[in-house]
Amino acid sequence: MLPPRPPLWTRVARGVVVALVASWILSFLAVVGWQYRRTDQHGDAIVVLGAAQYAGRPSPVLRARLDHAIELYRQRAAPEIVFTGGTGVGDTTSEAAVGRRYAMMRGVPDSAIELENTGRTTSESMRSVAALLAARGKAEVILVSDPFHMLRLSILARRFGLHPHSSPTPTSRISASPSESWKYLFSESFKAPAAFLFERGN
Repeated sequence: MLPPRPPLWTRVARGVVVALVASWILSFLAVVGWQYRRTDQHGDAIVVLGAAQYAGRPSPVLRARLDHAIELYRQRAAPEIVFTGGTGVGDTTSEAAVGRRYAMMRGVPDSAIELENTGRTTSESMRSVAALLAARGKAEVILVSDPFHMLRLSILARRFGLHPHSSPTPTSRISASPSESWKYLFSESFKAPAAFLFERGN
């Protein structure tokens, strides 16, 4: 004798759970796969996502991003660098200003540097960068950040009207630590689809 069929609500609930788990797995795999995606093309600007700074000195995570952006500039991947990142609680300078000073000390002229120093989140920074570049008729950008960050960055860049190319830093301190890397990948597996579903463009 066959067991009784579960109630409709039970079957619907099971279907929803399966769909959510499958969606999360796909998102996680996309984040993992996208971190290795590097599109070495020329652009209008190299956009560097901010990270922590300590009393005017870039943290190891930020330094890795800055070094990679400066190398891209030296290779003439783009004629300018846009440094992003606002001023944190208790800080006296912004992440973007720290990036600017670091780059200038390594030979990047001030005329090739733009700052976006109001954003406190990735979304705010990308929105401001898009507006900054759009005012000058530019949209082709090379995104520089840690590998785990690249899928969400690309989603947000497109949402705000930019044409992004991925260039994750090859010396990421986070990627070098398996435990840290998995933690950030897990977090991004939720943030990336949220950016895709809920973020609105200009």
